[in-house]
Amino acid sequence: MNYDQSPERRRSGGDGRVPETRPDARPSTAARITVTLRDGSDRMIEAAEGVTIMEAIRAAGIDELMALCGGCCSCATCHVFVAARWTSALPPMDGDEDDLLDASAHRGETSRLSCQLIAGPALDGLRVTIAPDD
Repeated sequence: MNYDQSPERRRSGGDGRVPETRPDARPSTAARITVTLRDGSDRMIEAAEGVTIMEAIRAAGIDELMALCGGCCSCATCHVFVAARWTSALPPMDGDEDDLLDASAHRGETSRLSCQLIAGPALDGLRVTIAPDD
């Protein structure tokens, strides 16, 4: 019997072959999101599953979404308006998010903090608009 439990053997599923990993491998896209910028132009971005919409927007190079707190739900500089038809697909807003949005002069019926929205297949096709600066 072979009881070799080296890391290579465990990763391989027991047959001794280590699965190939590509250095350029990217997580698969869970959601394609249309982001409307403040100038009215649209940008299509991709988000991997489990990434916040804020992270996906910033990773796409859209700098007008400030996200000053880095996604800690403490500043509201990642405020977006979610297209009305998507609001029912989102998780309910918690108290902290609600309080932060109350401080915004631009809060609307579909306002959300993009740091609180997690990408996944259910949000494929999501449309958001970056809110004006407060």
